[in-house]
Amino acid sequence: MAESPVRPIPLTMAKKETVYDVTKHALVPKHVKVSEKESETLLATYSISARELPRINFDDPAIQHLGVKEGDIIKIVRVNAQMGETVFYRKVTSA
Repeated sequence: MAESPVRPIPLTMAKKETVYDVTKHALVPKHVKVSEKESETLLATYSISARELPRINFDDPAIQHLGVKEGDIIKIVRVNAQMGETVFYRKVTSA
């Protein structure tokens, strides 16, 4: 008689608050909430709408301390030895 394959038991874990401050990690770039005026300037400069920006989830640990709401724009500044400082923008979404 052949034995049935062992099936893993799915685990469910409750979502907890971040225990570790991820903003202090060396590999996490600086995240800054962009003001309304800066948002308007950014969108006008590149002739885009906020819907066209890449998204970042509201629950992302790197932006939890910023007090963001859906629709806000986040400026992400990455520093690299070869490229120098590179700036990215993301729109906060709930899903």
